[in-house]
Amino acid sequence: MQDDLYRQKILILDFGSQYTQLIARRIREASVYCEIHPCHLSIDRIRGFSPKGIILSGGPSSINDDDAPMADVEIFELGVPILGICYGMQFLTHVLGGRVVETMEREYGNATITIRENQSLFYGFEKQERQAVWMSHGDRIEQLPEGFSSLASTDSSPVAAMGDPSRKWFGVQFHPEVAHTPEGMRILKNFLFRICGCEPTWTMASFIERSVRSMKKRIGDERVICGL
Repeated sequence: MQDDLYRQKILILDFGSQYTQLIARRIREASVYCEIHPCHLSIDRIRGFSPKGIILSGGPSSINDDDAPMADVEIFELGVPILGICYGMQFLTHVLGGRVVETMEREYGNATITIRENQSLFYGFEKQERQAVWMSHGDRIEQLPEGFSSLASTDSSPVAAMGDPSRKWFGVQFHPEVAHTPEGMRILKNFLFRICGCEPTWTMASFIERSVRSMKKRIGDERVICGL
């Protein structure tokens, strides 16, 4: 029988971002269990993981590179919410028929977004509200995929966040997981709780307790050294 603490799981597909571990940390701080796996994880293993939602991490590549990292496009047939962050948003745009182009100047550092739609991902924010975020990208969305609309913009880009609420697919061009995006945790929690339907039931203490119980079962009276 599956442990209730691990029944609600978020899968993070890693495209090589320096912040991927930080995404996982933020999700666990929200008391939701998650795991990081490489972006090329097979669709069979993804199905076996039974995620409540999938997060596509950022990465240093351009989606227009010949060797751009890709995930199995069958993830879009699973019927689960998906959030793309930076490169993850560009991957999502590219495979769903939108257009991503290289910018003349790489956008890196502090930026300000204007929120255009305050439902779903930006629930609790005000329309036209301006928020500080952290950007790190050299490409931008030129054309949205069918069914998507812009949820936020910057002075230099009309699409800083996008979404298709009916399919629960979203993307942000900034990093909500870093401290330089002060309200980023609110955005992540909207994805976890309002969009994915997770509940905050997982804790590190419960993880340690479960791990210790499992080890005791395996080793009995023997002595071992374990690092968690």
